[in-house]
Amino acid sequence: MIAWLAAIVGALTAWTATAIMLTIEFATYWGHPKDALRACFAILWTPIHAHGVAATQAATFAVAALVVTATVALVARAVSVVVHMRRRTRVHARAVRLVGRQVPGVGAVVLDSAERQAYCVPGRPDTIVVTSAALEALTSDQLAAILAHERAHLSGRHAPLTAVLHAVATTLPGLPLVTGGAAAIARLLEMCADDKAAEEHGPLPLLGGLLAIVGIAERAPSGALGAASTAVLARAERLADFVGTIQRATTRTALVGVIAMTVTGSVLTAATAPFFGALLN
Repeated sequence: MIAWLAAIVGALTAWTATAIMLTIEFATYWGHPKDALRACFAILWTPIHAHGVAATQAATFAVAALVVTATVALVARAVSVVVHMRRRTRVHARAVRLVGRQVPGVGAVVLDSAERQAYCVPGRPDTIVVTSAALEALTSDQLAAILAHERAHLSGRHAPLTAVLHAVATTLPGLPLVTGGAAAIARLLEMCADDKAAEEHGPLPLLGGLLAIVGIAERAPSGALGAASTAVLARAERLADFVGTIQRATTRTALVGVIAMTVTGSVLTAATAPFFGALLN
């Protein structure tokens, strides 16, 4: 998951920095191609030189303004999606707490429904919802594992992360890295919650609970994280062949190494740009 996040954040940062650099270069060295080529490796600090006629300067400013406007519009679109999801989540959580009921020993709001569902809704307070149909279908061990899965989502603050990724993917639907990364991270977050629940209650009760509600539950409400709403088959196979702590630690160490190499390469690339600029000057 961290590898996906590093890739997405790194790509978005690189694209943003590239747009800014190209805009500055275009505005600074219009009509001076030799200087522009040399300045690609230099530190860019001067916003615009007074080269060219007024029309040329106006054109360069227009290009810069277009890039800035597009960037602001994309950010505003992403923020509006996050705010809208957050508002819908709060409304749903409030409605569930009003119509739901507390059952002793369950530790969740019970919603009378013929659909088998279990999901969590972040907010103040955080809310875990289990339908009456799910209560009837789950054993006590399975219910405990499912609830532990939902508590892991809430304690790990998974919902805000998925909301931001969904907003970015909605704003940039044509970028496979963002859309694919958002879907992959959603699956990995479910697996992270599975790991927490399996450590507490074992993999088999959680697997049985997922199978008891998979294929029957409707999709969880927007902004909520449902126990059986994402990549259930892959998670079921993973729980059926649950790996130990040592194997997970080894895999995580390898991923940390890959991430460290990626970040180090990016930092070194950024650090060498001023050096080459100094040589060319």
